[in-house]
Amino acid sequence: MKRTVDYTWRLAELMAARGLHNTTDLIPLLAERDITLSRPQVYRLVNQRPERVSLQVIAALCDIFECTPADLLTTTAADARARKTGTADAPNVVQLDRTVRPRRANILDE
Repeated sequence: MKRTVDYTWRLAELMAARGLHNTTDLIPLLAERDITLSRPQVYRLVNQRPERVSLQVIAALCDIFECTPADLLTTTAADARARKTGTADAPNVVQLDRTVRPRRANILDE
């Protein structure tokens, strides 16, 4: 059985809990830990779900907010559903009579 794994990025929630409401407030805190990011990079880090984050940035964020990586992101895993396929014995499938063919229409001019 396949499993689908997903995560929720919670940096904005941690910032709000600490009273940091602007993404630019995070830039000097990261700079103190020798992480240099531009304003757009910090904005995307806070407001969007990152696909790739270096471990140094995660370590710096955990140091800033005094949390663990588990507080920074939450993971979920669930069994993938089996794909449903249309079969002949399904209740909403109509069997067509293939022996009957439609007749060609004759169009008459008036």
